[in-house]
Amino acid sequence: MVLLTVFASLRWGELAALRRCDIDLEAATVRIARQLSELGGVLSFSPPKTNAGLRTVIIPGVIMPELTSHLDRFTGPAEDALIFTSPEGAPLRHSNFRRRVWLPALKAAGLSPVHFHDLRHTGNDLAADTGASLRELMDRMGHSTSRAAMIYQHSKDERQQAIADAISKRTARELRSPSGT
Repeated sequence: MVLLTVFASLRWGELAALRRCDIDLEAATVRIARQLSELGGVLSFSPPKTNAGLRTVIIPGVIMPELTSHLDRFTGPAEDALIFTSPEGAPLRHSNFRRRVWLPALKAAGLSPVHFHDLRHTGNDLAADTGASLRELMDRMGHSTSRAAMIYQHSKDERQQAIADAISKRTARELRSPSGT
């Protein structure tokens, strides 16, 4: 769950609703077609809030071995089997997961408490740091407006240095060319 949240920029409800048929191991993609919501203690599957939420995300190869292992070991063989479940095989409830799994895992790792959603933020920062355009970030995250995606378009000193270096290299190359002016 942690790896898909970070490296595929998925939301909690999207992760909790994933089925075996939503993962294509050959293409290394995850299809987001629904979410799991909890209202008044009742769990329900529904489409994402906006059409932008309906998407296919390419999964970075670095996590494919772990994802494949999880599917082999913990996910039922049926195409509609949930990928992530409670120990009893039931759909995940965010509050139970947080209390029973997330907070104890953070404590065992010696980490300060962070929200599970912060993992998605980290993944979105990673995508933005690769130079992804605003449109690409919106598509990956399932955002329908640029406002939310802009949060991840931080201007960092390292990125500013990379931009300046690229400009210098291009300018120097142009100046060395026979037609350079």
